[in-house]
Amino acid sequence: MTYIESVLKVLVIGLVLGAGLPAVFAGGLVAYSNGAGGRHADGTTVAPNPMLKFLGIALFVFVGWVILTAVLWITRTTIIHHTGIDLFPFMPKK
Repeated sequence: MTYIESVLKVLVIGLVLGAGLPAVFAGGLVAYSNGAGGRHADGTTVAPNPMLKFLGIALFVFVGWVILTAVLWITRTTIIHHTGIDLFPFMPKK
């Protein structure tokens, strides 16, 4: 049963990070561009919305944080070996 649970965990994380992270980034692009305001093709103008711009920037920061954390997690043993700094002291090492 542990193999099935492990496979399901990997599948869920793969779906969340594989499809979910680009979707969060796309949502950030939409929020930021809608928050910028501007002019439509028919000549009407839309006022800027600072909250949507802030939401877009927050989503970009979140995506960047996840990517940076993933890279540091993958290279954690190399970082520990060369610098002696454990960036994830709360997680067990194998």
